[in-house]
Amino acid sequence: MENTTQTLADFCVQTNYDKIPTEVVERTKLLILDTIGIIIRARHDSESTPSMLAAVGKLGLDHGDCHVFGDTATYAPATAALINATLAHSLDFDDTHAEASIHASAPIVPAAIAAAEMVGASGRDLITACVVGYEIHVRLGKAVGAADHYIRGFHPTATCGIFAAVAAVAKILKLSDAQTVSAFGIALSQTAGAMQFLKDGAWTKRLHVGQAAQNGLMAAFFAREGYVGPAQSIEGQWGFFNNYSSDANLDTAVDRLGEAWETMTLGVKPYPSCRYSHAAIDGIIQLAKQHDLPANSDVDIEVGLPQRGFGIIGHPLDQKQNPGSIVDGQFSMPFSAAVAFRQRGFVWDDYAKNLTNLATLNLCKKVAVYVDDQAEACSPENMSAKVRITANGQTFETFVQVPMGEPDNFMSAEQFHEKFSGLCSPYLTAPQRDHLSDSIMALESCTDLNAALFG
Repeated sequence: MENTTQTLADFCVQTNYDKIPTEVVERTKLLILDTIGIIIRARHDSESTPSMLAAVGKLGLDHGDCHVFGDTATYAPATAALINATLAHSLDFDDTHAEASIHASAPIVPAAIAAAEMVGASGRDLITACVVGYEIHVRLGKAVGAADHYIRGFHPTATCGIFAAVAAVAKILKLSDAQTVSAFGIALSQTAGAMQFLKDGAWTKRLHVGQAAQNGLMAAFFAREGYVGPAQSIEGQWGFFNNYSSDANLDTAVDRLGEAWETMTLGVKPYPSCRYSHAAIDGIIQLAKQHDLPANSDVDIEVGLPQRGFGIIGHPLDQKQNPGSIVDGQFSMPFSAAVAFRQRGFVWDDYAKNLTNLATLNLCKKVAVYVDDQAEACSPENMSAKVRITANGQTFETFVQVPMGEPDNFMSAEQFHEKFSGLCSPYLTAPQRDHLSDSIMALESCTDLNAALFG
């Protein structure tokens, strides 16, 4: 479609709360709850947080009126968006989309909240902004072609996420069509996110997402004040699709926009690791419990993944079998498999317990990973996996097509609240957790976001 950018801008302007189905509103509140729980834990526990906050302080960006979850200080708006979004992605525990291969909430929710704090937006405004962001983020992720995007070395959560952050903030600010088009154009020049971190376990993947939120917020405010960005930033000759993909589909970017709600196709993570590992984790826990395999038994584990997942968490195998950091562990199928087998689950605290545990590390070396035809046939719609465990001369096998947390196997509201409580409990009292979760689940009635979210 030749007017893709304009169509996305029109959607931002024309969508209002009353047009959003109730099920989408309810899902969005759960996604916001999930994101804020992750931010609070990462503010205290992520190993990359101290250096980020120190740099922010040295740059003089730690003075302002916007909040960071889990923090008593206030920050400049763009800085709050940067920090919250970086934290939202720092545990790799945030929501996902299988086909688009993105984490949607991390760049969107923090940018929208910072803007909402600045202009005194309502809970309904925040929900609407997040939905607009989700709809655009998913469609751009699907349209740009994740496989091609990854081969080029780009991180779609960030590259697509900046446009989604712009959309969310544009909605909060009530930008016009022309202003929103300009905001998208300004964002184009800030679109970034390189996958080189996979080579050595660096922390930059987290910062990609923070920068997408920060730059998206800034692009929208620049446009509101009259700064002019180029038109056709998505479909133009040197626009996003032509610069960042050789396989983009313009029609997918606007397919049934405002009719089919892609927000409902987002998945949520029950485990704090790359989403491509989750089907295998489900399968390993299932087989271990079903056949009563002792956690300390001598086993061999084989995991079959789709090609896209294999390239991220399975190859090169010798590197993935020897994780030396949390980032290494987050993107190691052998580590995730070893933890899942030994713990019969996988929570954030398992990194500290297992990255230096010899039994876990030895088991990593007994986990083989390969490209499985059945898993590949289910990709990209599903991040499926085949699991085979050999123990005591017996072999047990299962295939998990839809991992827990995907739309067709979604987590219950109770599971969301359990995850939120588990993440926040070391740092918030029970009354504080209840106030925050209750406020989020009643956002549509909220007129004072500061009191609801930070009171």
